[in-house]
Amino acid sequence: MLRSGQQYLDSLRDGRVLYIGDERVDDIPGHPAFDKVAATYARLYDLKAAPENAERLSYEEDGGRHSMYWMRPRSQADLERRTSAHRFITEFSYGLLGRSPDATASNITGMAMKPEVLAEAEGGFPDHLMALWRRLRDEDLFLTYAIVPPPAARNPEFYQTQGIPSPTLKVTSEDADGVTLNGMKFLATSAAVANEVIVGNILPLAPDQKAESITCVIPFNLPGMTLWSRKPIARDSGPEFEAPLSWRFDESDCVLLFEDVHVPWDKVIVHNNTALSRDIFIKTASHVLSNHQSIVRLHSKLRFVAGVASLVTKATNANAIPAVRETLARIASFEATFGALVDGQIYSHERFSDDFVLYARRYVYAGLLWSAEHHSELLDTVRELMGGGVFQFPASIDILRDTELRRQFETYWATKDYASAERMKLFQLAWDLVGSPHSSRLQSYEKFFIGPVFSVLNYNFINAPWDELEGLAVDLMADYDVPDFGPDIQQD
Repeated sequence: MLRSGQQYLDSLRDGRVLYIGDERVDDIPGHPAFDKVAATYARLYDLKAAPENAERLSYEEDGGRHSMYWMRPRSQADLERRTSAHRFITEFSYGLLGRSPDATASNITGMAMKPEVLAEAEGGFPDHLMALWRRLRDEDLFLTYAIVPPPAARNPEFYQTQGIPSPTLKVTSEDADGVTLNGMKFLATSAAVANEVIVGNILPLAPDQKAESITCVIPFNLPGMTLWSRKPIARDSGPEFEAPLSWRFDESDCVLLFEDVHVPWDKVIVHNNTALSRDIFIKTASHVLSNHQSIVRLHSKLRFVAGVASLVTKATNANAIPAVRETLARIASFEATFGALVDGQIYSHERFSDDFVLYARRYVYAGLLWSAEHHSELLDTVRELMGGGVFQFPASIDILRDTELRRQFETYWATKDYASAERMKLFQLAWDLVGSPHSSRLQSYEKFFIGPVFSVLNYNFINAPWDELEGLAVDLMADYDVPDFGPDIQQD
């Protein structure tokens, strides 16, 4: 079933407990911190359900029509259809929504492509996984994840010596009906406006951390579960004209706190197996399928950044300067290279199993590393192209309400090609992309959503075909011999 935007908004009024500081938020779609991004997602749900978008954004399976990102790809054509749907969604948000509904749906869909990973290990529940995937698909739910422990939990010796409980999430008891959870989990992006969450572990656990290996898929309104939001940006961003990206795309980030939260067994997919709690991401298609979505999103963002950069140089009359043209050319080459990475993941796809195919993982991880290392540099380049332009405008567009101020503004701030308000509109947009609190949050997201750079480097290392690459040199050296200089020469 494909939900409408209104059905999606109604689903957020589910009784979850969410705090902004000490303020409890009871109506998420109606609260100024979340109403605009919720409305953005409602528009997306309406677009997905529109008949004219059915072929691109949905597919048929098991007698129903479902969002395309729940489809398990069986051929290159299926990979192309998934990518096309991702691109529609990421271009809808200009690549600025990191945890849109297609992101984490790809995680659990990737798990559902290889449920035998759970069947082959103690503590895995493959039947639960498949039932959860089907329910999420059939109800068209918005899923996110929280799969990192709190930083304080990474020093267990401190808690052992102090005799106090570690804050990391763990199973503290179990019964015939399920498990009881206590502790914290980081960091659930889009939690305020999503329906359910994968709680799990992307970082390796030690063998003695079995209680922490719990992996489950749960709604946000379980008794004892609370969401602690970071400071919202949209609420304080001012009029849409002055911060259009903050206004529309401030996806929430929440810490999840559990105090005696009971989770039914049918929502548990891993329990008491530390290796398996990470393997369900890495040994299934989960990690690659979801991060392909990230690469498509990043490409959409690069397209948007390139367009803004070009418009800014036109507005400053700098676009004809050779050095500026060279800078724009580099940005364009980055965008083209990234687009080729997206295509390469499709056309160099791999056979994942007898039933399914998967995007080329090496090209996925190469794209993630490029973004982590160069995204901020790219935005700094756009900032340099802007110069001090954004600071040369009035404090607010509300000057247009005053007849005399409006006359002066329209007279003195205009250029040959741009009216004053249009120039201000462009520079406010560009600043929201590279210099506002919202842009700062996005830069941190791009650097760290996949983990620290060393972990991305490790993915690139372990997926490189070293035997094949080394074999090129070995084969060449096999074509010629070490010179034979005859008997050994004795030295005096």
